[in-house]
Amino acid sequence: MTNVADRTASVLGDPEYRVEGRDKVTGAARYAADVAMPGMLHVAFVASPYAHARIVAIDVSDARALPGVRAVITGEDTKPARLGRRLQDWPVLCWDRVLFIGDRVAAIAADSAAIAEDAARRVRVEYEELPAVLDADAARAPEAPVLHPDASSYRYFGGDRPSIPHPNLQAYAVHRHGDVDAGFRAAHRVYSHTFTVPRTHQAYIEPRAALVWLDGDVLHVVTTNKAPFALRQQMAASLGIAEANIVVDAGHIGGDFGGKGLSLDEFALAYLARVSGRPVRSVTRYADDMQATNTRHAATIALTTAVDADGRILAHTSRVVFDGGAYAAGKPVATLLPGDAMLTLAGYRVPAASVEAMSVYTNQVPAGHSRAPGQPQNAFAAESHIDLVARSLGIDPLVMRERNVVRPGDVDITGAPWHGTDGAEVLARLRTAAHYAEARTTPHSLGAPAVGSGVALGVRHVGRGRASMVLRLSRGRVELRTGVADQGGGAYTLFQRIVATELGIPLGRVTVTRGATDAVPNDPGVGGSRVTPVQGGAALDAARRLRVRLAELGRALADAGDLEVIGEASQETHDASMYAYALRVLVDVDTGSTKVEHATLVADVGTVINPVALRGQLEGGFVFGLGQALMEELRLEDGRVTNPSFADYKIPTIADVPPLQVELITGDPGPGPFGAKSVGELANPAVGAAVANAVQDAVGVRVWSLPITAEKIWAELTRPDEVREVAGSAED
Repeated sequence: MTNVADRTASVLGDPEYRVEGRDKVTGAARYAADVAMPGMLHVAFVASPYAHARIVAIDVSDARALPGVRAVITGEDTKPARLGRRLQDWPVLCWDRVLFIGDRVAAIAADSAAIAEDAARRVRVEYEELPAVLDADAARAPEAPVLHPDASSYRYFGGDRPSIPHPNLQAYAVHRHGDVDAGFRAAHRVYSHTFTVPRTHQAYIEPRAALVWLDGDVLHVVTTNKAPFALRQQMAASLGIAEANIVVDAGHIGGDFGGKGLSLDEFALAYLARVSGRPVRSVTRYADDMQATNTRHAATIALTTAVDADGRILAHTSRVVFDGGAYAAGKPVATLLPGDAMLTLAGYRVPAASVEAMSVYTNQVPAGHSRAPGQPQNAFAAESHIDLVARSLGIDPLVMRERNVVRPGDVDITGAPWHGTDGAEVLARLRTAAHYAEARTTPHSLGAPAVGSGVALGVRHVGRGRASMVLRLSRGRVELRTGVADQGGGAYTLFQRIVATELGIPLGRVTVTRGATDAVPNDPGVGGSRVTPVQGGAALDAARRLRVRLAELGRALADAGDLEVIGEASQETHDASMYAYALRVLVDVDTGSTKVEHATLVADVGTVINPVALRGQLEGGFVFGLGQALMEELRLEDGRVTNPSFADYKIPTIADVPPLQVELITGDPGPGPFGAKSVGELANPAVGAAVANAVQDAVGVRVWSLPITAEKIWAELTRPDEVREVAGSAED
């Protein structure tokens, strides 16, 4: 057997061609909204116009009487069914109360989408409006109305639901390590800052869509959900159907960014398919997607850090309050917090810490997962906080990070020894690649925009989990069968290159096919940065098992006959990667208008398997973070999204994207195939803080919330100095 270095050089050094690329560019690729069946009905929903109300009565007689309407259901037909990824707290259709604007109370299946929409308008719902709880602080008040009085009856997957100290909390967690009090007593200075981050949408291009039908006792589901086996489990529990009688098929998915782990329509469609006896399809309008699915959590993050005279961290406390909206259904992790919710000072040596995090029920749009959940909020706060401490102490911001960055074996914010990137190497590479010393001394020309430089450090875990795949050999060719959905990340190409590399055969002799849940082994789905280390690990294991079988038979691959093996992988190590940014911005001091002129990204990626896709993920992550740094915000008034379209919800275009210099660190192997790590969620979280830090460097004011708009900068520039300095901070 050749060694890893030889195999890697033989295939993985070449740019890849996407396995599914031809189908996508020719229009042959099938997305959920493209799938149709004879006799298919179209679905529309009736949604609440109130943020909080009791359902007094529903009259569907006019809707049922409309020609072409084949089925009408309400919450009375679906109760007590609820949906959710970990906690099933979201009613399939509401039957007693609605908890946010967009909560569904009825569903109609009709011969055409137009008829279904017409019928939905004819449904008469009598509501009794109730006081709305629109603020996470108000929701936690002792006198706040309890939004989920029946929470004890909700199904929770995986043991017992963690306890909560207030009924309006979705989740609550506290972590402590070290002697926090001693750290604060020994401090030269103590700094406290508070930051806020708004709701944002994942902004995938493809709308959600679903097609559901019954074939005897078997329920078939075509979906945009990126985790078909998880959806099967959720539907089985909610609908009272055995998992073996549900077949979920996720074809090509037109973008995800974390949002499509949650499904809504499929559950109601199952009821409509039963009632009508026909296939039923829904395609969500984008305005409804923005108003009524799962957004990134809004958050308020309060950080307090004790440092010595040289700026070294002695102790840290934090409190993170996430606005979880009306339901916790969009969160898959056991804590019911958004992903890495407690990493409030990630990437630094923290000898003592007390971290408190919570997610709160409100009458706002439900929040769920979005690219690197929990980290954009915490990274914006932490990296802004570190910069403010450095500036107050008169320490260069990069030097401050160099003094505190975590190294292997150091205790980080989790209280555990760090297993991951050598942070000092990342920052050293950033200093060189960004020409940091020169950038800090760039003169400002009179009358020109102010120039500022900002840095930020980021951390992302390498994905964990278990997966399995089938590898078949026939006539000298191999076929890998997987349940991984294609959401655009290049997974099938990754698998092809792994198998071809391990077997030492041309790429053209390896095919990758996706199967529905009845045709392939169980798969955890796309998400959590796991595809490369976990599913890629299963592909590698399958190739290695095939090599063993061939060796046992004494056959060469070309003449071995038909063979089949199952590859499995389990990645449970707590490895992590680091990245760092240096940005240069131009700020118009008269208007606050800001432009990012140049960006440098240094990223620890381990072994590169898909070089083109890796670059695309890092560049795309930067642009994703840039949008949330400068322009993206779901604006809400009394619970209603006021910008539910891309005409008003702004995302970056190519004209907004500056030159990006990418520097890769590849010499530190990760736990994935051939030493690979994860990059899909590596690059976006820290962009916002890098921009905020650069703006302060340019014009001397701090923006304490995202997005960093011209209006906010101008407001800070025109504040009296004494007001500006206490806007979000306190020092001891």
